Amino acid sequence: MIKLVLTIASLLFLFMGCTSEYYTESDYKSIKKIDTHMHLHSKNTVLSELAKEDNFSLLDVMVDVPDYPPIEDQEQFALDQVQAFPDRVKYLTAFTLTHWDSASWVNETIAHLKSSFAKGALGIKIWKNIGMVYKDSSDRFIMIDNPRFDPIIQYIIQQNKTVMGHLGEPKNCWLPIEQMTVNNDKNYFKNNPEYHMFLHPEYPSYEEQINARDNFLARHPDLRFVGAHLGSLEYNVDSLAKRLDKFPNMAADMAARISHLQYQSKKDREKVRNFMIKYYDRLIYGSDTGIETDSNSSEIKKQLHDRWINDWKYFATDEIMMAEEVDGEFQGLKLPKRVIEHIYHNNAVKWFRFEE
Repeated sequence: MIKLVLTIASLLFLFMGCTSEYYTESDYKSIKKIDTHMHLHSKNTVLSELAKEDNFSLLDVMVDVPDYPPIEDQEQFALDQVQAFPDRVKYLTAFTLTHWDSASWVNETIAHLKSSFAKGALGIKIWKNIGMVYKDSSDRFIMIDNPRFDPIIQYIIQQNKTVMGHLGEPKNCWLPIEQMTVNNDKNYFKNNPEYHMFLHPEYPSYEEQINARDNFLARHPDLRFVGAHLGSLEYNVDSLAKRLDKFPNMAADMAARISHLQYQSKKDREKVRNFMIKYYDRLIYGSDTGIETDSNSSEIKKQLHDRWINDWKYFATDEIMMAEEVDGEFQGLKLPKRVIEHIYHNNAVKWFRFEE
Protein backbone atom coordinates (compact mmCIF):
# COMPACT_ATOMS: atom_id res chain seq x y z
CA MET A 1 0.00 0.00 0.00
CA ILE A 2 2.81 2.36 0.92
CA LYS A 3 4.56 1.57 -2.38
CA LEU A 4 1.33 2.31 -4.28
CA VAL A 5 0.92 5.68 -2.53
CA LEU A 6 4.54 6.61 -3.27
CA THR A 7 4.14 5.60 -6.91
CA ILE A 8 1.00 7.69 -7.30
CA ALA A 9 2.70 10.62 -5.57
CA SER A 10 5.69 10.33 -7.92
CA LEU A 11 3.46 10.23 -10.96
CA LEU A 12 1.54 13.28 -9.75
CA PHE A 13 4.80 15.12 -9.18
CA LEU A 14 6.02 14.28 -12.68
CA PHE A 15 2.68 15.26 -14.18
CA MET A 16 2.68 18.59 -12.38
CA GLY A 17 6.27 19.21 -13.51
CA CYS A 18 5.41 18.46 -17.13
CA THR A 19 2.43 20.77 -17.05
CA SER A 20 4.19 23.68 -15.35
CA GLU A 21 3.33 27.07 -16.81
CA TYR A 22 7.00 28.06 -16.84
CA TYR A 23 10.31 26.87 -18.20
CA THR A 24 13.42 26.68 -16.05
CA GLU A 25 17.08 27.40 -16.67
CA SER A 26 17.63 23.70 -17.28
CA ASP A 27 15.11 23.72 -20.16
CA TYR A 28 17.39 25.97 -22.22
CA LYS A 29 18.78 23.36 -24.62
CA SER A 30 15.56 21.39 -24.98
CA ILE A 31 13.62 24.30 -26.56
CA LYS A 32 13.92 25.20 -30.24
CA LYS A 33 15.11 28.78 -30.59
CA ILE A 34 15.96 31.24 -33.38
CA ASP A 35 18.41 34.14 -33.10
CA THR A 36 17.15 36.54 -35.76
CA HIS A 37 20.00 39.07 -35.65
CA MET A 38 23.42 37.68 -36.56
CA HIS A 39 26.24 39.02 -38.74
CA LEU A 40 28.24 36.08 -40.10
CA HIS A 41 31.02 37.74 -42.11
CA SER A 42 33.15 34.65 -42.39
CA LYS A 43 33.25 31.11 -43.71
CA ASN A 44 34.04 30.11 -40.14
CA THR A 45 31.06 28.07 -38.97
CA VAL A 46 31.85 28.07 -35.24
CA LEU A 47 28.70 30.07 -34.36
CA SER A 48 26.51 27.90 -36.56
CA GLU A 49 28.02 24.87 -34.85
CA LEU A 50 27.27 26.42 -31.45
CA ALA A 51 23.72 27.06 -32.63
CA LYS A 52 23.32 23.35 -33.31
CA GLU A 53 24.67 22.52 -29.84
CA ASP A 54 22.33 25.01 -28.13
CA ASN A 55 19.25 24.22 -30.25
CA PHE A 56 19.26 27.56 -32.09
CA SER A 57 18.74 28.46 -35.71
CA LEU A 58 20.26 31.68 -37.06
CA LEU A 59 19.18 34.54 -39.29
CA ASP A 60 22.26 36.14 -40.85
CA VAL A 61 21.59 39.84 -41.48
CA MET A 62 23.42 41.73 -44.21
CA VAL A 63 23.86 45.47 -43.64
CA ASP A 64 25.12 48.43 -45.68
CA VAL A 65 27.74 49.43 -43.09
CA PRO A 66 30.98 51.20 -44.12
CA ASP A 67 33.32 48.97 -42.09
CA TYR A 68 31.54 45.71 -43.02
CA PRO A 69 32.54 43.72 -46.10
CA PRO A 70 30.87 44.85 -49.35
CA ILE A 71 27.31 43.63 -49.76
CA GLU A 72 28.36 41.13 -52.41
CA ASP A 73 30.91 39.59 -50.04
CA GLN A 74 28.40 39.54 -47.17
CA GLU A 75 25.99 37.62 -49.36
CA GLN A 76 28.63 35.07 -50.30
CA PHE A 77 29.46 34.54 -46.63
CA ALA A 78 25.74 34.09 -45.95
CA LEU A 79 25.40 31.55 -48.74
CA ASP A 80 28.45 29.67 -47.43
CA GLN A 81 26.82 29.44 -43.99
CA VAL A 82 23.50 28.37 -45.49
CA GLN A 83 25.22 25.69 -47.55
CA ALA A 84 26.98 24.34 -44.46
CA PHE A 85 23.80 24.41 -42.32
CA PRO A 86 20.83 24.54 -44.73
CA ASP A 87 18.23 23.65 -42.10
CA ARG A 88 19.63 26.02 -39.48
CA VAL A 89 20.82 29.24 -41.19
CA LYS A 90 18.85 31.72 -43.33
CA TYR A 91 19.66 35.29 -44.33
CA LEU A 92 18.42 38.79 -45.10
CA THR A 93 19.94 40.78 -47.94
CA ALA A 94 20.57 44.54 -48.13
CA PHE A 95 21.05 47.30 -50.69
CA THR A 96 23.08 50.49 -50.95
CA LEU A 97 22.16 54.11 -51.66
CA THR A 98 25.54 54.88 -53.20
CA HIS A 99 24.01 55.76 -56.59
CA TRP A 100 20.82 57.24 -55.17
CA ASP A 101 20.71 60.14 -57.65
CA SER A 102 21.18 57.88 -60.66
CA ALA A 103 18.12 57.43 -62.87
CA SER A 104 18.75 53.68 -62.83
CA TRP A 105 19.08 53.29 -59.04
CA VAL A 106 15.57 51.95 -58.46
CA ASN A 107 15.73 49.36 -61.25
CA GLU A 108 19.24 48.27 -60.26
CA THR A 109 18.18 47.86 -56.64
CA ILE A 110 15.13 45.79 -57.57
CA ALA A 111 17.30 43.61 -59.82
CA HIS A 112 19.70 43.03 -56.93
CA LEU A 113 16.83 42.10 -54.60
CA LYS A 114 15.37 39.76 -57.21
CA SER A 115 18.70 37.96 -57.42
CA SER A 116 19.01 37.68 -53.64
CA PHE A 117 15.45 36.45 -53.20
CA ALA A 118 16.08 33.79 -55.84
CA LYS A 119 19.05 32.61 -53.76
CA GLY A 120 16.89 32.30 -50.68
CA ALA A 121 16.97 35.65 -48.87
CA LEU A 122 13.93 36.00 -46.58
CA GLY A 123 13.85 39.77 -46.87
CA ILE A 124 16.07 42.81 -46.43
CA LYS A 125 17.71 44.89 -43.74
CA ILE A 126 17.73 48.69 -43.95
CA TRP A 127 20.07 50.57 -41.67
CA LYS A 128 20.44 53.86 -39.84
CA ASN A 129 22.58 55.33 -42.63
CA ILE A 130 19.15 56.12 -44.10
CA GLY A 131 18.40 59.21 -42.07
CA MET A 132 21.84 59.60 -40.49
CA VAL A 133 24.46 59.32 -43.25
CA TYR A 134 23.26 59.37 -46.85
CA LYS A 135 22.42 62.71 -48.47
CA ASP A 136 21.05 63.52 -51.90
CA SER A 137 22.62 65.82 -54.49
CA SER A 138 21.01 68.79 -52.73
CA ASP A 139 22.83 67.89 -49.49
CA ARG A 140 19.60 66.85 -47.76
CA PHE A 141 19.44 63.75 -45.57
CA ILE A 142 17.64 60.88 -47.27
CA MET A 143 14.85 59.78 -44.92
CA ILE A 144 13.06 56.45 -45.11
CA ASP A 145 9.70 58.05 -45.95
CA ASN A 146 11.14 59.43 -49.20
CA PRO A 147 8.75 58.40 -52.05
CA ARG A 148 11.70 57.14 -54.09
CA PHE A 149 11.71 54.02 -51.92
CA ASP A 150 8.09 53.22 -52.84
CA PRO A 151 8.64 50.96 -55.89
CA ILE A 152 11.29 48.98 -54.02
CA ILE A 153 9.04 48.46 -51.02
CA GLN A 154 6.12 47.51 -53.25
CA TYR A 155 8.33 44.90 -54.91
CA ILE A 156 9.25 43.48 -51.51
CA ILE A 157 5.57 43.32 -50.54
CA GLN A 158 4.71 41.58 -53.82
CA GLN A 159 7.41 38.99 -53.13
CA ASN A 160 6.00 38.37 -49.63
CA LYS A 161 9.31 39.29 -48.03
CA THR A 162 10.09 41.06 -44.76
CA VAL A 163 11.89 44.33 -44.03
CA MET A 164 14.01 44.56 -40.90
CA GLY A 165 14.60 48.24 -40.16
CA HIS A 166 17.25 49.76 -37.93
CA LEU A 167 16.08 53.35 -38.32
CA GLY A 168 17.21 55.99 -35.90
CA GLU A 169 19.11 55.12 -32.75
CA PRO A 170 18.44 54.69 -29.02
CA LYS A 171 17.17 57.86 -27.41
CA ASN A 172 20.46 57.83 -25.46
CA CYS A 173 22.14 58.80 -28.73
CA TRP A 174 20.87 62.36 -28.29
CA LEU A 175 22.07 62.63 -24.67
CA PRO A 176 25.49 63.35 -23.16
CA ILE A 177 27.28 60.10 -22.38
CA GLU A 178 27.05 60.62 -18.62
CA GLN A 179 23.23 60.88 -18.87
CA MET A 180 22.78 57.64 -20.85
CA THR A 181 20.85 54.87 -19.13
CA VAL A 182 22.84 51.72 -20.02
CA ASN A 183 26.55 51.04 -20.21
CA ASN A 184 26.57 49.45 -23.66
CA ASP A 185 25.21 52.69 -25.14
CA LYS A 186 27.79 54.70 -23.22
CA ASN A 187 30.58 52.52 -24.62
CA TYR A 188 29.21 52.42 -28.18
CA PHE A 189 28.74 56.15 -28.58
CA LYS A 190 32.02 56.92 -26.85
CA ASN A 191 33.77 54.74 -29.44
CA ASN A 192 31.59 55.84 -32.39
CA PRO A 193 31.23 59.61 -32.04
CA GLU A 194 30.15 59.89 -35.67
CA TYR A 195 26.84 58.32 -34.63
CA HIS A 196 26.52 60.19 -31.31
CA MET A 197 23.88 62.69 -32.32
CA PHE A 198 24.33 64.80 -29.19
CA LEU A 199 27.55 65.92 -30.88
CA HIS A 200 25.78 66.57 -34.21
CA PRO A 201 22.78 68.88 -33.66
CA GLU A 202 22.78 69.64 -37.40
CA TYR A 203 21.52 66.09 -38.06
CA PRO A 204 17.83 65.07 -37.96
CA SER A 205 16.56 64.77 -34.39
CA TYR A 206 15.40 61.59 -32.65
CA GLU A 207 11.79 62.66 -33.17
CA GLU A 208 12.40 63.26 -36.89
CA GLN A 209 13.92 59.78 -37.25
CA ILE A 210 10.98 58.09 -35.52
CA ASN A 211 8.40 60.19 -37.37
CA ALA A 212 9.99 59.30 -40.72
CA ARG A 213 9.82 55.60 -39.81
CA ASP A 214 6.20 55.94 -38.72
CA ASN A 215 5.33 57.81 -41.92
CA PHE A 216 7.03 55.02 -43.87
CA LEU A 217 4.90 52.38 -42.16
CA ALA A 218 1.75 54.42 -42.75
CA ARG A 219 2.67 54.63 -46.45
CA HIS A 220 3.03 50.85 -46.66
CA PRO A 221 0.42 49.23 -44.40
CA ASP A 222 0.81 45.86 -46.13
CA LEU A 223 4.55 45.69 -45.47
CA ARG A 224 5.71 43.05 -43.00
CA PHE A 225 8.13 45.08 -40.89
CA VAL A 226 10.38 44.16 -37.97
CA GLY A 227 11.79 47.12 -36.10
CA ALA A 228 15.34 46.18 -35.14
CA HIS A 229 16.54 46.98 -31.63
CA LEU A 230 13.04 47.40 -30.18
CA GLY A 231 12.21 49.73 -33.04
CA SER A 232 14.49 52.46 -31.59
CA LEU A 233 11.81 52.86 -28.90
CA GLU A 234 13.80 50.91 -26.35
CA TYR A 235 13.72 53.56 -23.63
CA ASN A 236 10.05 53.05 -22.73
CA VAL A 237 7.87 50.00 -23.38
CA ASP A 238 4.81 52.27 -23.52
CA SER A 239 6.21 54.05 -26.58
CA LEU A 240 6.80 50.78 -28.39
CA ALA A 241 3.35 49.53 -27.39
CA LYS A 242 1.75 52.57 -29.02
CA ARG A 243 3.45 51.75 -32.33
CA LEU A 244 2.56 48.07 -32.14
CA ASP A 245 -1.05 49.09 -31.58
CA LYS A 246 -0.97 51.56 -34.45
CA PHE A 247 0.84 49.35 -36.99
CA PRO A 248 -0.49 45.77 -36.94
CA ASN A 249 2.13 44.63 -39.48
CA MET A 250 5.00 45.77 -37.24
CA ALA A 251 6.98 43.56 -34.87
CA ALA A 252 10.22 44.33 -33.04
CA ASP A 253 13.38 42.42 -32.33
CA MET A 254 15.23 42.84 -29.04
CA ALA A 255 18.78 42.59 -30.41
CA ALA A 256 21.31 44.60 -28.40
CA ARG A 257 18.48 46.25 -26.44
CA ILE A 258 17.60 43.64 -23.82
CA SER A 259 19.63 45.76 -21.40
CA HIS A 260 17.01 48.51 -21.81
CA LEU A 261 14.30 46.08 -20.72
CA GLN A 262 16.47 45.09 -17.77
CA TYR A 263 17.03 48.74 -16.88
CA GLN A 264 13.27 49.32 -16.89
CA SER A 265 12.79 46.11 -14.89
CA LYS A 266 14.75 47.66 -12.04
CA LYS A 267 12.10 50.36 -11.71
CA ASP A 268 8.94 48.46 -12.61
CA ARG A 269 9.36 44.76 -13.31
CA GLU A 270 5.64 44.07 -13.59
CA LYS A 271 5.21 46.76 -16.24
CA VAL A 272 7.91 45.21 -18.42
CA ARG A 273 6.61 41.71 -17.77
CA ASN A 274 3.02 42.67 -18.62
CA PHE A 275 4.26 44.33 -21.82
CA MET A 276 6.06 41.15 -22.88
CA ILE A 277 2.99 39.05 -22.13
CA LYS A 278 0.56 41.38 -23.94
CA TYR A 279 2.71 41.65 -27.07
CA TYR A 280 4.00 38.08 -26.97
CA ASP A 281 3.35 37.63 -30.69
CA ARG A 282 5.16 40.82 -31.76
CA LEU A 283 8.53 40.53 -29.98
CA ILE A 284 11.42 38.54 -31.46
CA TYR A 285 14.66 37.36 -29.92
CA GLY A 286 17.99 38.46 -31.42
CA SER A 287 21.49 38.96 -30.07
CA ASP A 288 23.22 41.15 -32.71
CA THR A 289 26.33 38.95 -32.58
CA GLY A 290 28.89 38.92 -35.35
CA ILE A 291 31.95 37.05 -36.52
CA GLU A 292 34.68 38.23 -38.89
CA THR A 293 37.31 36.25 -40.76
CA ASP A 294 39.90 37.19 -38.14
CA SER A 295 37.71 36.61 -35.07
CA ASN A 296 38.97 34.43 -32.23
CA SER A 297 36.72 31.39 -32.59
CA SER A 298 36.78 30.19 -29.01
CA GLU A 299 36.31 33.68 -27.62
CA ILE A 300 33.37 34.63 -29.83
CA LYS A 301 31.76 31.23 -29.21
CA LYS A 302 31.98 31.70 -25.44
CA GLN A 303 30.65 35.25 -25.66
CA LEU A 304 27.60 34.17 -27.65
CA HIS A 305 26.89 31.12 -25.49
CA ASP A 306 27.10 33.22 -22.32
CA ARG A 307 24.79 35.84 -23.83
CA TRP A 308 22.26 33.25 -24.89
CA ILE A 309 22.28 31.69 -21.40
CA ASN A 310 21.95 35.02 -19.58
CA ASP A 311 19.13 36.20 -21.85
CA TRP A 312 17.29 32.91 -21.30
CA LYS A 313 17.65 33.34 -17.52
CA TYR A 314 16.22 36.87 -17.74
CA PHE A 315 13.16 35.81 -19.73
CA ALA A 316 12.52 32.36 -18.24
CA THR A 317 13.37 32.69 -14.54
CA ASP A 318 12.77 35.08 -11.67
CA GLU A 319 16.37 35.05 -10.49
CA ILE A 320 18.01 38.19 -9.16
CA MET A 321 20.57 39.04 -11.83
CA MET A 322 23.29 41.46 -12.78
CA ALA A 323 24.64 42.41 -16.21
CA GLU A 324 27.59 44.54 -17.25
CA GLU A 325 25.28 46.70 -19.36
CA VAL A 326 23.13 47.70 -16.38
CA ASP A 327 24.16 49.18 -13.04
CA GLY A 328 22.65 47.33 -10.11
CA GLU A 329 20.48 44.24 -9.72
CA PHE A 330 17.27 43.33 -11.52
CA GLN A 331 14.93 40.36 -11.43
CA GLY A 332 14.19 37.95 -14.24
CA LEU A 333 10.75 38.18 -15.82
CA LYS A 334 9.76 34.48 -15.56
CA LEU A 335 7.53 34.66 -18.61
CA PRO A 336 4.94 31.95 -19.29
CA LYS A 337 5.86 29.14 -21.66
CA ARG A 338 3.67 30.50 -24.45
CA VAL A 339 5.51 33.83 -24.37
CA ILE A 340 8.93 32.16 -24.35
CA GLU A 341 7.99 29.93 -27.28
CA HIS A 342 6.83 32.90 -29.32
CA ILE A 343 9.70 35.30 -28.68
CA TYR A 344 12.30 32.58 -29.18
CA HIS A 345 10.77 30.71 -32.09
CA ASN A 346 7.21 31.15 -33.33
CA ASN A 347 7.48 34.87 -34.06
CA ALA A 348 10.58 34.38 -36.20
CA VAL A 349 8.71 31.80 -38.22
CA LYS A 350 5.71 34.11 -38.61
CA TRP A 351 7.42 37.43 -39.32
CA PHE A 352 10.39 36.22 -41.39
CA ARG A 353 8.80 33.07 -42.85
CA PHE A 354 11.72 31.20 -41.31
CA GLU A 355 11.19 27.56 -42.24
CA GLU A 356 13.42 24.97 -40.55
